[in-house]
Amino acid sequence: MTNIIRIKNATFYAYHGALEEEQSIGGVFEADLDIYTDFSKAAQKDDLKLTINYDDVYKYINKIVHSKKYYLIETIATIIADGLLEKYKTITKIAVRVRKHHVPVGGVLDYVEAEVIKENGS
Repeated sequence: MTNIIRIKNATFYAYHGALEEEQSIGGVFEADLDIYTDFSKAAQKDDLKLTINYDDVYKYINKIVHSKKYYLIETIATIIADGLLEKYKTITKIAVRVRKHHVPVGGVLDYVEAEVIKENGS
Protein backbone atom coordinates (compact mmCIF):
# COMPACT_ATOMS: atom_id res chain seq x y z
CA MET A 1 0.00 0.00 0.00
CA THR A 2 1.18 3.52 -0.72
CA ASN A 3 0.15 6.47 1.41
CA ILE A 4 1.31 10.07 1.22
CA ILE A 5 2.16 12.43 4.05
CA ARG A 6 2.22 16.02 2.78
CA ILE A 7 3.83 19.00 4.41
CA LYS A 8 2.71 22.20 2.73
CA ASN A 9 4.20 25.65 2.90
CA ALA A 10 6.69 25.20 5.73
CA THR A 11 8.07 28.74 5.91
CA PHE A 12 11.49 29.94 7.01
CA TYR A 13 13.44 33.17 6.96
CA ALA A 14 16.96 32.37 5.85
CA TYR A 15 20.01 33.72 4.02
CA HIS A 16 20.39 31.84 0.75
CA GLY A 17 21.11 33.04 -2.75
CA ALA A 18 23.79 33.50 -5.37
CA LEU A 19 24.10 37.22 -4.72
CA GLU A 20 25.92 38.64 -1.69
CA GLU A 21 22.92 40.86 -0.88
CA GLU A 22 20.63 37.83 -0.68
CA GLN A 23 22.97 36.16 1.80
CA SER A 24 23.18 39.25 4.00
CA ILE A 25 19.59 40.56 3.85
CA GLY A 26 17.85 37.18 3.72
CA GLY A 27 14.37 36.29 2.58
CA VAL A 28 11.39 34.00 2.89
CA PHE A 29 11.76 30.38 1.78
CA GLU A 30 8.99 27.80 1.69
CA ALA A 31 9.08 24.03 1.38
CA ASP A 32 6.51 21.41 0.38
CA LEU A 33 7.11 17.69 0.81
CA ASP A 34 5.22 14.68 -0.50
CA ILE A 35 6.41 11.64 1.46
CA TYR A 36 5.37 8.30 -0.02
CA THR A 37 5.26 5.56 2.58
CA ASP A 38 2.95 2.92 4.03
CA PHE A 39 1.32 4.16 7.20
CA SER A 40 -1.48 1.59 7.25
CA LYS A 41 -0.15 -0.17 10.39
CA ALA A 42 0.24 3.15 12.18
CA ALA A 43 -3.32 4.13 11.23
CA GLN A 44 -4.67 0.76 12.29
CA LYS A 45 -2.94 0.91 15.68
CA ASP A 46 -3.10 4.71 16.03
CA ASP A 47 0.61 4.65 16.87
CA LEU A 48 2.95 7.53 15.98
CA LYS A 49 5.99 5.27 16.31
CA LEU A 50 4.83 3.29 13.26
CA THR A 51 4.78 6.24 10.86
CA ILE A 52 6.86 9.24 9.83
CA ASN A 53 6.66 11.88 12.54
CA TYR A 54 6.08 15.12 10.63
CA ASP A 55 7.15 17.20 13.62
CA ASP A 56 10.59 15.56 13.33
CA VAL A 57 10.55 16.14 9.56
CA TYR A 58 9.79 19.84 10.06
CA LYS A 59 12.61 20.14 12.59
CA TYR A 60 14.97 18.45 10.13
CA ILE A 61 14.03 20.89 7.35
CA ASN A 62 14.46 23.81 9.75
CA LYS A 63 17.93 22.53 10.69
CA ILE A 64 19.01 22.25 7.04
CA VAL A 65 17.63 25.65 6.08
CA HIS A 66 19.44 27.35 8.97
CA SER A 67 22.65 25.28 9.16
CA LYS A 68 24.51 27.23 6.47
CA LYS A 69 24.04 29.58 3.54
CA TYR A 70 23.43 27.97 0.16
CA TYR A 71 23.64 29.57 -3.26
CA LEU A 72 20.89 27.41 -4.78
CA ILE A 73 17.44 26.32 -3.70
CA GLU A 74 18.14 23.25 -5.85
CA THR A 75 20.86 22.30 -3.35
CA ILE A 76 18.54 22.77 -0.37
CA ALA A 77 15.82 20.60 -1.94
CA THR A 78 18.34 17.86 -2.76
CA ILE A 79 19.87 17.83 0.73
CA ILE A 80 16.42 17.62 2.32
CA ALA A 81 15.35 14.74 0.04
CA ASP A 82 18.59 12.79 0.50
CA GLY A 83 18.64 13.26 4.25
CA LEU A 84 15.05 12.14 4.77
CA LEU A 85 15.50 9.09 2.54
CA GLU A 86 18.54 8.17 4.62
CA LYS A 87 16.82 8.80 7.96
CA TYR A 88 13.52 7.04 7.19
CA LYS A 89 13.93 3.73 5.38
CA THR A 90 10.13 3.40 5.12
CA ILE A 91 9.99 6.30 2.64
CA THR A 92 9.68 4.79 -0.82
CA LYS A 93 9.58 8.09 -2.71
CA ILE A 94 9.85 11.75 -1.82
CA ALA A 95 9.14 15.00 -3.64
CA VAL A 96 10.63 18.17 -2.17
CA ARG A 97 9.81 21.63 -3.47
CA VAL A 98 11.66 24.70 -2.19
CA ARG A 99 10.38 28.17 -3.07
CA LYS A 100 12.06 31.54 -2.90
CA HIS A 101 10.15 34.81 -3.02
CA HIS A 102 11.49 38.23 -4.06
CA VAL A 103 13.97 36.85 -6.55
CA PRO A 104 16.22 39.48 -8.16
CA VAL A 105 15.48 38.71 -11.81
CA GLY A 106 14.81 42.22 -13.13
CA GLY A 107 11.11 41.50 -13.55
CA VAL A 108 7.94 40.58 -11.69
CA LEU A 109 7.20 37.03 -10.54
CA ASP A 110 5.62 35.39 -7.53
CA TYR A 111 8.45 33.01 -6.74
CA VAL A 112 10.97 30.55 -8.10
CA GLU A 113 10.66 26.89 -7.12
CA ALA A 114 12.98 23.91 -7.43
CA GLU A 115 11.63 20.36 -7.12
CA VAL A 116 13.52 17.17 -6.45
CA ILE A 117 11.85 13.77 -6.76
CA LYS A 118 13.75 10.74 -5.52
CA GLU A 119 12.97 7.14 -4.74
CA ASN A 120 14.62 5.07 -2.05
CA GLY A 121 17.66 3.46 -3.59
CA SER A 122 18.17 6.10 -6.30
